[in-house]
Amino acid sequence: MSDSDIMIATKEFAETIQKSDTYQKYYYQREKIKRQPELYDKVNEFRQRNFDLQNEVDSEELFDRMEAFEKEYEKFRENPLVDDFLRAELAFCRMMQDINVLLTTEIDFE
Repeated sequence: MSDSDIMIATKEFAETIQKSDTYQKYYYQREKIKRQPELYDKVNEFRQRNFDLQNEVDSEELFDRMEAFEKEYEKFRENPLVDDFLRAELAFCRMMQDINVLLTTEIDFE
């Protein structure tokens, strides 16, 4: 099988992922929240801050900072539109992580 064949198969696999229920729910929730640009901007800010916190090296204060972060965004997360989007996104991310783990395991990649 050539590299070109692998690329074609990869594109087909991407299309299969896009047809999955998990992706469809994520896509629906993403498009729904994007209709409110200010709210979508706040969600993106939340996501970026969450990412930054989780990737900090200083683990000594991490628990306290995460706790403060969660408290700061507690009311924000109660918005059903926000919560539905973040849940759908998390489910999709987990699916993609599972795919990555399975793929790297199956091809014996360390």
